[in-house]
Amino acid sequence: MSTANALLGLLAVFVLTAGTGYFVAQEFAYVSADRLALARAAECGDRKAARALKVLERLSFMLSGAQLGITVTGLVVGFIAEPSVSALLRPALSGLGIPDAAVSGIAVVLAFVLATVVQMVLGELAPKNLAIAVPERLAKALAGSTLAYLKVVGPLVHVFDAAANRLLRRAGIEPVEELHHGATLEELGHLIGESHEQGALPKDTAALLDHALEFSERTLDEVMVPRVDAVFVRKDATAAEAVELIAGHGHSNYPVLGDHPDDVDGVVGVAELMRLPADRLTGTTAGEVARRPLFLPDTLPLPDAVTRMRERDDEFAVVLDEHGGVAGIVTYEDIAEELVGDIADETDTVTAVAVAHGDGWLVDAGRRLDEVAEATGVELPEEEDYDTVAGLIVDRLGRFPAIGDRLTVGLPDGAAAVIDVRTLDRHVPERVRIERRNITAEEQA
Repeated sequence: MSTANALLGLLAVFVLTAGTGYFVAQEFAYVSADRLALARAAECGDRKAARALKVLERLSFMLSGAQLGITVTGLVVGFIAEPSVSALLRPALSGLGIPDAAVSGIAVVLAFVLATVVQMVLGELAPKNLAIAVPERLAKALAGSTLAYLKVVGPLVHVFDAAANRLLRRAGIEPVEELHHGATLEELGHLIGESHEQGALPKDTAALLDHALEFSERTLDEVMVPRVDAVFVRKDATAAEAVELIAGHGHSNYPVLGDHPDDVDGVVGVAELMRLPADRLTGTTAGEVARRPLFLPDTLPLPDAVTRMRERDDEFAVVLDEHGGVAGIVTYEDIAEELVGDIADETDTVTAVAVAHGDGWLVDAGRRLDEVAEATGVELPEEEDYDTVAGLIVDRLGRFPAIGDRLTVGLPDGAAAVIDVRTLDRHVPERVRIERRNITAEEQA
């Protein structure tokens, strides 16, 4: 090969390497680009951003096209680089006194090394790092040429994709045409946790986001006030007695009870009682002024419950179990606390989830296990049969506990929690002490 041809071949190598770099940059730019940022730019009239979004609509197809470009340019570089570089190196190697028999072999090795370095640095790593550094800017810059390129090679890409998909189906795998860009709730939770650990999110903000993610998975039976803790008004009670009840307990609304414990005739609250003249308070019953109750199933997800309550323009609902019995009551405040934590007003008696007590914690046994874990760091095992610490204790003991009962519960990390029952409320644990311990297998058994 003449020197002129070798130089032309070397020039072709650099041009093709630049082509490889173009396709690598294309690939990484669109995979790394922030769709939301591009969408906002497009809404503001950025035409390049709009074209970039068109590419992202067919990201899998674009990646196939980029791979085609990388493969073709890489193969051609390998075909041209070795003879061109070898032809330029042979005279220099011969001038060094290297035997002619060895010159060809050394020239081939050096040509391979040089071509690999150029291809890796200029064709792969530099464009990849550039695309990762400024993905949106590069995505917009490459959008027009990428769309034109895909129009040209589109039919060929479809042929290759179809062949690859047939191979996957023969292997029992159903191919996916486009990439999934969303994140699951679990993935978002991990991102929030990592962001908090790295200092990017304050603790309160991270907790609020965690609660928001869990909100859609919560149901009314997890947030309602249980029936045993709810306060009811008899339907034959006078309005004056209802006023006294409100003054004594401080809540705005109360279910009105009919002839039996599961017969809720209505709901009476401050709004209904304030409409009555003072001279009618003793001659009017709660049942007469009560409004129609809103009944919701205890399995209803919280977002749906909010929607139903808004549709009825009612901040109070009666929660029913699967048998139609009254399971409890729920208010907007109960639901809001799932997002922002406990909301206390001047009528509330504030009960902390947990208070430090020596090497352990004094815990409100009526709290859910996830609330206790958030407050203490002790992640008690969860099962479908119970939601609260009290439920766990009754489930593990197989009976209602007595004050002083102690049980040891294995934790997911291999340690154990020792739970002491301190007080009871209607046979159910009210306050317990929880201490985390590293104990032996014999002790845990």
